[in-house]
Amino acid sequence: MDIILKEEIGNIIFDEKDQGFNIDDKPYVILVVGVNGVGKTTSIGKLAKFFKSQGLSVLIGAADTFRAAAIEQLEEWSHRAQVDLIKQKMGSDPASVSYDTLNSALNKDYDVVIIDTAGRLHNKVNLMNELSKISRVMQKLKQNAPNEILLVLDGSTGQNAFEQAKQFSEVTKITSMMVTKLDGTAKGGVVIGISDQLSIPIKYIGTGESIDDIQLFDKHDFVESFFQKNS
Repeated sequence: MDIILKEEIGNIIFDEKDQGFNIDDKPYVILVVGVNGVGKTTSIGKLAKFFKSQGLSVLIGAADTFRAAAIEQLEEWSHRAQVDLIKQKMGSDPASVSYDTLNSALNKDYDVVIIDTAGRLHNKVNLMNELSKISRVMQKLKQNAPNEILLVLDGSTGQNAFEQAKQFSEVTKITSMMVTKLDGTAKGGVVIGISDQLSIPIKYIGTGESIDDIQLFDKHDFVESFFQKNS
């Protein structure tokens, strides 16, 4: 019975066969979205370190200019990951920060660009306009930017994570997910429904607080661990 269930759950999770990217088309631009408090800043630091450990050069853009703390926290995580950061002062135009980041990455031949964005879902129209503008200005420099829009979700928040995914999907085209806090106490099963209903592949998981606590999502491992936690 367990084998059948595991197969069924595995079939439900939306799977994107090619989760890599063409490094010849560099820089590969990742726009990171998610509400405040889900671990977005931490996840960007982890992603930066993860890519750097693969031998790639990484540049982060601090385009969440709405909160001063967001810029400071991102600066701290960029130091930990030992990657460069582009920032402007609080209240600056996020699209301007994104443009500067991509421009610098093109001039200095970076492999990967990671752009942080504000997570203010209470005004979806403003957020939609902001993300659209960021994409438009970056496309002046690189036609297919951003290459990826990565949604960060807290796997321990259950149904709330599903609502966030649904609302962000209404605002922009989400292409992948990173699920944080998938440790032994997390209720990570919610990502199964999100992936299935919204057809978004889970690409990375965060498994702890340290900068190295990031893994590529493995569907089979995830299903196995889900059963172990609930057995």
